[in-house]
Amino acid sequence: MPPRTIIEPFRIHSVAPLRMTTEAERREAIGRAGYNLFALRSEDVLIDLLTDSGTGAMSSEQWADIQRGDESYAGSPSWYRFESAVKQLFPFSHVIPTHQGRAAEKILMTALGAPGRVVPNNTHFDTTRANVEAAGAEALDLVIAEGHDPSLDHPFKGNMDLGKLEALLRERGSDVPLVFVTITNNSGGGQPVSLENLRGVRELCDRYGVPLYLDACRFAENAWFIREREQGQGEREVADIVRDIASLADGMTMSAKKDGLANIGGWLALNDDELAARCRNLLILTEGFPTYGGLAGRDLDAIAQGLTEVVQHEYLRYRMRSTWYLGEGLHRAGVPVVRPVGGHAVYLDARALLPHVPPLQYPGHALALALYEAGGIRSGEIGTVMFGRQTDGSEKPAPLDLVRLAVPRRTYTQSHIDYVIDVCAEVAGRASELGGYRITEEPPALRHFTAKFEPVAT
Repeated sequence: MPPRTIIEPFRIHSVAPLRMTTEAERREAIGRAGYNLFALRSEDVLIDLLTDSGTGAMSSEQWADIQRGDESYAGSPSWYRFESAVKQLFPFSHVIPTHQGRAAEKILMTALGAPGRVVPNNTHFDTTRANVEAAGAEALDLVIAEGHDPSLDHPFKGNMDLGKLEALLRERGSDVPLVFVTITNNSGGGQPVSLENLRGVRELCDRYGVPLYLDACRFAENAWFIREREQGQGEREVADIVRDIASLADGMTMSAKKDGLANIGGWLALNDDELAARCRNLLILTEGFPTYGGLAGRDLDAIAQGLTEVVQHEYLRYRMRSTWYLGEGLHRAGVPVVRPVGGHAVYLDARALLPHVPPLQYPGHALALALYEAGGIRSGEIGTVMFGRQTDGSEKPAPLDLVRLAVPRRTYTQSHIDYVIDVCAEVAGRASELGGYRITEEPPALRHFTAKFEPVAT
């Protein structure tokens, strides 16, 4: 029998100290930050689960590659190593580097978005939605019905609702410049999309003459779920599954801060020659020359190495098992979480835990603040703060109010995760005591990053 314990397929090479704080100190810190976890100083955070984007530990091979990074303005060897690594997994004709994923989204939506157009997705994440709407288009979410039920155990809750997509394409196909599919589906609990569903989306796109693009930030985790859960995929190499995914799309946006295993970077890749030329012109205006795209050569090399490591089965087995360990620990402790557990994060169901807090008093935000005050854990609200504001300035409850515990890659040990479980269980035990919040100051877009809050008087 194989060992029951899944150990980290690496050993610790360098450490960074954590600063211990008292609950009183944390209450003072969050008050100074306007009750916004994004506004905290990172040294005031003990366990930082705000995001898995660019917060992981790089390998010794990645650090070695940083030393050979070539900083030539044009035609750097680092660029060619990066391009080759991307095309090994995603053989699109054109690879356009950007400083991170949202820059790729901005360029693509500037080229294709316009008032009167609609961009469907299984579920748009925050920057994707913001860039679609900034271009004047409508961002439409078409995830399957099972994706709206946090407690339902379904293997591919990130799937696109093919019936709704077909109805949209039939009725408004000329208004749809592209179809997006996010893998894994971040806003819906980090849930994967099946190959079967992607093939169905591809068939509809072909039938109605609309290109299909991937928001592929967590492509390796999605491919691992396919290997583990989809019939006929269990003996395949993850890299081959990734290539199958890529073969179904016309292009992709990517944040290399996730499954690129790097601290910065991203890219836009596509097959359309004319569109690629337009996007490169936009890149030069906003990011940099097409062979560096706002990145240092050393970053391009770090990403290239990261792409070889992220599809290794030993890494993915550890990655998914460690996230599952957190989710199952919380479930056993009676804390409601989105089921099944996602790949990069565990999502607490704040609306189920705080039914007495109305959605427009932000139960997810209230829960996230309580976790910080109780134990110094910084998490991220994925709910009505992030998605409640409408394009006309009104507000309505988001479909779900979640708190995301995003696990940085190769960063925390099992004892850190056990501590997180303990703190969450303690807060859940007194959830009825928690109150809501209201916004006192907010920007016109992506308000969750910089808004200020205050407690609602009870």
